[in-house]
Formats: sequence, structure tokens, C-alpha cells
Amino acid sequence: MYGGLCARKLARRSRSALIAALTVLLVQTLIVWNFSSLDTGEERKDNGREKRDRIGINNAYSEYQKSGVQRRHQQPPLGRASNRHKQQPDGYYSHRPKEKVRVDSNNENSVPKDFENIDNSNFVARSQTQRHAPGKHKQGLLEKAHAQQSLSKNSNEVIQYAQNKGGFNHTRTDLQRRANPTLSPQQSLQHRHHLQQAKRLATPTANIKYDQPPKCEISGKEAISALSRTKTKECRQQIAEVYCRHKERQLMPEKVTRYCPVEGKVNMNVQWEDDSMETVPVVPVRIAFMLVVHGRASRQVQRLFKAIYHSSHFYYIHVDQRSNYLHRQMVALARQYPNVRVTPWRMSTIWGGASLLTMYLQSMKDLLAMRDWSWDFFINLSAADYPIRTNDQLVAFLSKYRDMNFIKSHGRDNARFIRKQGLDRLFFECDTHMWRLGDRKIPEGISVDGGSDWFLLNRMFVEYVINTQDDLVTNMKRFYTYTLLPAESFFHTVLENSPHCESMVDNNLRITNWNRKLGCKCQYKHIVDWCGCSPNDFKPSDLPRFQQTTRPIFFARKFEASVNQEIVNQLDAFLFGSMPQGTPGLKAYWENVFDEEDGIHSLSDAHLTHYHAFARLGLARTTNSLQGDNSCRYFAMGHPVSVHIYFLSDEFQGYLVRHHATNLATSKLETLETWVMPKQFFRFTYPPNTFNRLQFAEIGTDWDAKERIFRNFGNLMGPMAEPVGMQKWGKGSNVTMTVVWIDPTNVIAATYDILIDASAEFTHYRPPLNLPLRPGMWTVRVLHHWSPVAETRFLITPLTHHKHLPIRQEDALRTHNGPAKNSYMEQSFHGLNPILNIPVHLGQVEAAEHNAELTGSELERWVDSLVGEVWSAVDVCSTGPSGCPVMQTCRETVWSSLSPDPKSQLGPPKTNGRIR
Repeated sequence: MYGGLCARKLARRSRSALIAALTVLLVQTLIVWNFSSLDTGEERKDNGREKRDRIGINNAYSEYQKSGVQRRHQQPPLGRASNRHKQQPDGYYSHRPKEKVRVDSNNENSVPKDFENIDNSNFVARSQTQRHAPGKHKQGLLEKAHAQQSLSKNSNEVIQYAQNKGGFNHTRTDLQRRANPTLSPQQSLQHRHHLQQAKRLATPTANIKYDQPPKCEISGKEAISALSRTKTKECRQQIAEVYCRHKERQLMPEKVTRYCPVEGKVNMNVQWEDDSMETVPVVPVRIAFMLVVHGRASRQVQRLFKAIYHSSHFYYIHVDQRSNYLHRQMVALARQYPNVRVTPWRMSTIWGGASLLTMYLQSMKDLLAMRDWSWDFFINLSAADYPIRTNDQLVAFLSKYRDMNFIKSHGRDNARFIRKQGLDRLFFECDTHMWRLGDRKIPEGISVDGGSDWFLLNRMFVEYVINTQDDLVTNMKRFYTYTLLPAESFFHTVLENSPHCESMVDNNLRITNWNRKLGCKCQYKHIVDWCGCSPNDFKPSDLPRFQQTTRPIFFARKFEASVNQEIVNQLDAFLFGSMPQGTPGLKAYWENVFDEEDGIHSLSDAHLTHYHAFARLGLARTTNSLQGDNSCRYFAMGHPVSVHIYFLSDEFQGYLVRHHATNLATSKLETLETWVMPKQFFRFTYPPNTFNRLQFAEIGTDWDAKERIFRNFGNLMGPMAEPVGMQKWGKGSNVTMTVVWIDPTNVIAATYDILIDASAEFTHYRPPLNLPLRPGMWTVRVLHHWSPVAETRFLITPLTHHKHLPIRQEDALRTHNGPAKNSYMEQSFHGLNPILNIPVHLGQVEAAEHNAELTGSELERWVDSLVGEVWSAVDVCSTGPSGCPVMQTCRETVWSSLSPDPKSQLGPPKTNGRIR
């Protein structure tokens, strides 16, 4: 009996242990799935690798979260990093192991994993705890700091070191608790947080305010999430109405008529005959080019227009409603040519939005109504497109296949495409956002297709889409009003099921630069409740791909002159011949970032502060040009007139600020343009460290993980900026690096480790610093085994303006005095100052406190002294006559935004109908 009792006890213990082990495995699986569910991928066979990337090497910020970082509104556990950490959708670690680059994908924005089973109330990665083992590489430091403990993690992660006044609080008890597979107090806190989120999502929507109560009970968690995140009552009311109509089965068609006489999918083959395309057709087709543009890259748009223009064709331009500067430029362009028109209406189209399809349909309707424009084909282009064949070749090809429609299908299993594309989900666009509201069924009776949203459609099919009232088109317009990425599927589905189905050619005559390991970062989550991809920009190394293509290809995308203009220069030379030697501006590129007609309200206070400081730098330079001569002394007047970013040979050269100033000798107002160039602050330690993998480090904002650049090209930052630290690495063995951020008063604001694997190329991370940041020169050091390798410096500029007005003292004190209690994170790192030999002087602190009170001219002098450390005024020119004898005219320089730029300047058509 005693033996039987022991056996039963052992059995119960074994069952308990098995249950505990299964529970741990389930929790770990959920953690792994939770992070991998935000991953992106194109093929099922890549999913496993993508998940491993996301867990093991791709997202160190997520790994940092796994170490216990809590959400912004939670109290962080002992020894954790700041609860102010904002999460980055593309993760910390911006590279993955080498995989084949896909240049020509089947569909433009093929959507990877969706957000199924992810809490839609906040589309970000979630925090989870992770088991850790004590590290070895910092033992010396830990002994010096008394009871400091560090953690060793998986490759490519960030480790933060928390410290109290007495020292590090990663005690052995903490480590043991983290290694315990049972639910820790930190996990319990987070578990309660997720339960509260789920409970909040499941509760009725009584707290959501409406103008009119919903006509049904809104119970879907996705709809409730959307309603809780909307900004306007109008949008909230519309979402509730759409949801209720869908719930009552009044919104979506259940069955649609198919008119295609052929069973299955039709795909006509067309052949590439290079010789025949050189023959001028007897009756050449005429093309309606639909240019869909946004942003401020007017010179790139003009260069595209110049390359595709012919007097026989027609050009209809839609400019995004938010791009007023570009709209003014396009209106001026249209005045020069009778076959160019700008849409009299404008829409704020968004990536993946229903508004994009609405814009296309309205444009087609307009073009059909223009009786004086007799066109045969509709082609849509963006500012990021460029031709890789001549206009004559395109016309010859389309004239041969004038009855065809060229549209690219996804080329996958259709059920998988529907799921990946979110076609079985209900979406609604308002507040310039695509809200996901729940599930829906695909209508019966038709085949749903899709792929790229760049196409060439003949007039016969366009007339059918716009004018017919048959069941197919009517219901498809209804269905795609509530569809994600509708322009990628509407025309495909209608064409495949229509009487025109036999005219479908599965080729949109484009080549797209897909690099999915960089382009699929869920970068549109702020405007779409989904994940999607974006193509990369072409570079000069891609030119052979255009020249060696063996199938009909006439356009390529994407191109951005601010990223690389040389590839466009090469294409121009390939298509039209090289420009003469000495052509001015051939290697230069200018892009407007501010124009006075935009109004200063379009600028942030940080940018306005910098632009004024740049202008004063230029005036100081002219004052020093002639010692003792008042003819070159100026007094700044008003706000900047315009600002451009300037590139030469694809390298950022700085800002060009056009501004007014009064000549003190003549008392006349002159308009000057100042060129300011950034100084370089990255340097390796001397004597050099034996570690040589680090190539470069930079601090900035608006990091583009796809193109691996800071979109804030000059890294103009004020106290409310959220800077990102970027490092570029050479290949080598796995290594752990330490990064230390130091503010202008030598306060250590943050420190963390980066675990870099052998194939790492770029890493980036935004430490969760409390705002405002203290103005002045900051330092970021990179260390290997706590031995300095390199450092860089960056400027947080104090603001001379607050809400576009000169800053008042109370606002200055609040903005320039650093974070509360001088604490950049919830814990202090001051115990590291003596270890890293970073002395803190009382004088520095007192000077910072004094400067925080400055306003008016004293504040401007402080700003100018700081900006002068980082930027240098290279040159100044005048837009007109000047009283300064050494002042050159801007049009006679090689750098001014007013200097000649023949490659993008437009002129009248030549006798052959072209302007290029």
C-alpha cells in the first residue's frame, strides 16, 4: 500500500510537471508567434525563416521588449527600461540573412501576414519576458560598479542597463526569477494588461460618442478597435453605419454575374519583336498618360514628363490634395502645353486606400468626357516611374496589340492571394486611414483576381468600366469600395469576368525593384490596419537589367532622385544619348522642402528655427567678406522665402535657404540665397581600436529602413525630437557592442548593448528618452568590451519659435530645461560616469539652466553659436542686383536653386513632337 501511494504521488508529480512543461511551451510558442505574426514574407517556404529572423536576429527592439519593457502607460518593473519607449514597426535590426533579390514581382504591394488574432487597438509588437542567463563579458565592469549585473541575450538584440542611485538593480534574485519558467511578477503585470485590453475590446461601446446612435449592436473587436481610434465624429459615424449595414447583409453583393464566355483564366501571349517596334505603324495609337503624383519632387516629375512627352499623346495629372507646392508646379507646367491638363479636383489618396480606386475611376470618366482628346490607351504612372524604352517603341508595340489590356496578375494560388491581400476582410476609409472592420465573404459566381496596380488598358475596356450598368461592374464597384488595396484587384477582377476577358495579357509592361527583406516592414500601419510592402529604388548597378530584358518592358519603378539620380542619368543616356560635356547641373539635384506660399504653419518650430539660423549664418559670412565695408552688411527680414535640399553626385550637400535682408549701406531690401553644409562629427578613437567592424554611425530622425537613409537629411532636431542611432557594419565575427548617449551636461541619458551577428550590415535603435531633450551638443559613443571604438555628435537645437511665434520665457523654460528631474529614463546611469571617464561639472549645469531662460536676441545668439558648430555657410548669392560688390548672382552659380538645370527644364516641342 505504501508503495502504491508513492507511485500515485509520483504519477501526480509527473502529470504536474508535464502540465507545467506544456504550459511553458505554450507560452513560449505564443510569444514566438506573437512577434512573428507581424513579420512579412512572400512565399510559404520563407515563413519559417522569416519567423526565425524576427525572433533571433531581426528585431532587437522586440527582443528588448521581451526582456520586460512595459507599455507606455504601465509602471515598469524594477530594473527595466523606460516606459516611454515608442515602438518601431520595422524593428530595431534592419537586415536579414542574404536572400535572392526579386526584381520583377507579380504584384505591386503583395501583402504579407495579416493582423489576424492580433489586438487591433494598438498595432504594435507586444512586450514579453524572456529567460536570460548571466553574461560574462561585463564582469569587470560589474565588480567596479558593485552589484551591477548584465544579461546575455540572443544575437542582434538590445540590452539596457538599469541603475538606481546605489547601483544596478539586476540582482541575483531578479535573474533567478527571470530564469523561472513560471509566470513572474513582471509577466503577471503584463498578463493583466493584456486581459484588460481584451476586456476593454469586449465591452459594449457605450463610451464611444456618436451624433446618432448606431442602428445595431457593434460587437466585433476590429470594429470596436477602429471606433476607439478614430479622430472625428464623422468618421466614427460612418464606420458604425458601414458595420451595421454589413451586419444586416445590406452592404456586400452575395452573387455576381460572370460575362466571360471562356471558362477559367484567359492569358493572351504577346511576343517581343525588337525590330518590328522600330517600324512606324500606319495608324499609331494615342495614349492618355495618367500621372498620379504627390510630395515635392517637382524636378523629378518634370524630368519624367520630359522623357515621355509627345505632342500626339495626352497627359492628365492628379496631384494629392496635401501637395500644394507640387500642384502649383503642375498647373504652371500644364499652361505650356495644350495636351496637358491637371484634374480640377484633388483627393488625399493613401497607400492601400479605396480613394485611389475612386481617383482612377473619376480620371477615366473625365478622359472619356474630353471630346477633343481622342486616345486609345490609358496608362497610369507615378513620379517614381521612368521609361526604359522610347516613346516610339511603346507606340509601335501598342499599335500592334491595340485590342489588348495589359495587367499583371499575382500568379499564385488564388485562395492564398485572397487571404494575403485581405480581400475577405471588410475595410472602410475615412480620416485618411483604412480601418479594418471584420470579415466578409467573396461574392459567388466570379473569379477574384489581382496583382499590380500599374496597368495599360485600352479605351474599349475603360468605356465598359465607366459606362456599363451591368451586374458585374455595378457590384464590383460596390464590393471594392470596402476593400484594401482595391486598385490592385478591381480592374483584374472586372477584366477576367467581363466580355473583354479574352483581351487580358498577364504583363503590365513594367519592371519593379522588389527587395522584400527591406521593403516589407509593415511601414504603412499608421494609415492602414494591415501589413504591406513597397519596392526599393533602382541604383546604377541595375542598368543591365533594363538593357537585357527579354520580354516587353517599357517602364521601371521605383526611382528617387534624392536617393540616387545617377541611374536616371544613365537611363537618359541609354534612351536619348549622352548630354554634352559640361552640361550644367547634370550631377546636381535640388528638391524644394519649403515655399513661402505654403505658409510658415507648414513648418515645425524646429525647422523654422534652423532656417532662420541658416539665414543669419549667411549674413555673417557676407559681413566678413569685406572687412570694414558696410556695403556687405545685412539685417535679416521676415521668414524664409524658400528652402531646398541640395545633392551633388548623389551626396547630400546641405540646405539652400532663400531669404530677405536689408542692406545696411543702401537701406534696400535684397533677396539672398545661403548655402549651408553640415560638418562631419563621426570619428574613430585614436589610437585606433583593434575592433574594425564598425564603419559609420549617425544620429537622426525619420530613418528609412528600406533605403537605409535618414529622410530628415540634415537631421534638424529640436528638444521634442526622438532621435535614432544608426550604425553601419562590415562583415566579421559575432560581437557585442555598447552604445552610450551623453547629453550636453555630461549626463548619461541611455546605454545599451547591441549583439551583432556576422552578416549584420545596418542596425538602428531609438532609445526611450524622456522629453524634452536638453539643447546643445550630444555625444554618442560606441564601445567594444567597454573600450571606445568611435563616437559621433549631434545637435539638439533650442527653439527660437513656439507655435510659429517668437518663444516666450515660460515656454522656453519648459522646452529647454531638459526632462523632469533631469532624468531621461526611469533609472539613472550616473554611476557609469566615473567608469567611462565622463566628468560632470557644476558649471555646465549652471550654464544650461541659464541658457534655458534665454529669449529674443540672446536666444538667437545661443542658437547661432550652436548651429555654427554643426553647419558652415559655404556661399551666398543674390537673386537680383546687390549693393555688395562681391555678391554673385544666383543664376551664375553652380549650386543655387536658381542655377541652370537643363535635364529637368522644359521647353517647346520640337518638330518631331518631343521635347527630349
